[in-house]
Amino acid sequence: MNDPWQTIARLAGRLEDHSTLPREQRLLLQLLKIQEEAGEVAEAVIGAMGQNPRKGHSHTWRDVEAEVCDVIVTGMVALTRMNPAAAAVFERHMEGIVARDLDEVEGAASQ
Repeated sequence: MNDPWQTIARLAGRLEDHSTLPREQRLLLQLLKIQEEAGEVAEAVIGAMGQNPRKGHSHTWRDVEAEVCDVIVTGMVALTRMNPAAAAVFERHMEGIVARDLDEVEGAASQ
């Protein structure tokens, strides 16, 4: 598989090329798209658990996984549209998460 950030950059570029809206509106709509995709995760979970009386078991857990992947991709596209150095921004953020996690693990071990 290619570097996922290369694919994300292509997707973000196509979206940018397609839109005639001002940048602020493009970003706002991209951020709202994350919420839309998260709603599809919720719909898939409800369907996988058979909790919609009209639809029954309308989804599988594989569908839920796919919808979660769509949320992740949409978030990556949003970050890329906000900042072309999205991969570096994400890496820095992950380094903070790793450091915080290690601090918590070390703190728990010393108790």
